[in-house]
Amino acid sequence: GNCFLPLGMASARKEIFTYEAPWQIFGLSWSTRVHESSKFRLAIGSFMEEYSNKVQIIKKATGDTDPPFYASCEFDHPYPCTKIMWSPSLTGKDLLATTGDYLRLWEMSPDPKDPMKDQCKMVSLLDNNKNSEYCAPLTSFDWNETDTSIIGTSSIDTTCTIWDVNTEQAKTQLIAHDKEVYDLAFARGKDVFASCGADGSVRMFDLRSLEHSTIIYESPPDKSPGKSGLLEQLIRLSWNKQDPNYLATFSSANNAVTILDIRVPSMPVANLQGHTNSVNAIAWAPHSSTHICTCGDDSHALIWDLQALPRDVDPILAYDASSSVNNMLWSAAQPDWISIVFDHKLQILRV
Repeated sequence: GNCFLPLGMASARKEIFTYEAPWQIFGLSWSTRVHESSKFRLAIGSFMEEYSNKVQIIKKATGDTDPPFYASCEFDHPYPCTKIMWSPSLTGKDLLATTGDYLRLWEMSPDPKDPMKDQCKMVSLLDNNKNSEYCAPLTSFDWNETDTSIIGTSSIDTTCTIWDVNTEQAKTQLIAHDKEVYDLAFARGKDVFASCGADGSVRMFDLRSLEHSTIIYESPPDKSPGKSGLLEQLIRLSWNKQDPNYLATFSSANNAVTILDIRVPSMPVANLQGHTNSVNAIAWAPHSSTHICTCGDDSHALIWDLQALPRDVDPILAYDASSSVNNMLWSAAQPDWISIVFDHKLQILRV
């Protein structure tokens, strides 16, 4: 049974699994590796307004157990994770990356004493602020799927940094925007990435020629009180891995998601208007170039089919959570499943 329903339909019995954490969840990542020992493996991060935060590794037990999930590992993290990501590599060390004050890499290994448990140790702390006591918080990052030695981070200090995780060195650091950079995402392949931020622009870069960037979009003027003359801040960015001409972004000031085509800079292909409150996360389907999921403070996760573009599109499926959906991801390894987090809960939904 699917959890997402055509709009207006009553819910039937659905395939849905819930895990309740001891804290509010924000960070979220699906493992790209599927282990025999567990049907699903995810990492979640706490959102507590204090220094000491947590990351848990969550597994779904095989068979019909109640509760369906258990935490195989928990470790401390300074400040809430702004993002968590498992390594896209399917071989080699089992690595997890997190950002907050710094970019950190963690290595997972099975606990020899308990097959249900995992051990986790920090293996790298990547810091490019060598000359300064001050560390500018990192807002987000992306791990390159084609060359898994590359991670790109975005920071409130207007820069993006491209890291080599093998040497633990910054390959390059560039001033990417006029204000804080809130997100960075690689396209398909290893060279092209885009970023967005508080200056209201989406910019595209190529690692082979970093001396110039392309502004592919600028958001409309912010109509909020006190924001006269400023553009809407762009919070997140997601690249369509099946059709790398398309990107999605959204701003803090309205409830729409903007679809961009890099072949037609500055003119959005579509504004997806289905949420009645702020959008919090967007994810393209890993197996389809025309489907995207969005979620937000209206407690909804919506799935859209963009095949009809440039005509107007409405969401085709909706899922109603019980409070603001703070984050959401579509599983690349198991594309029938989407995970959402709201309040203290992680839910996995069958699409």
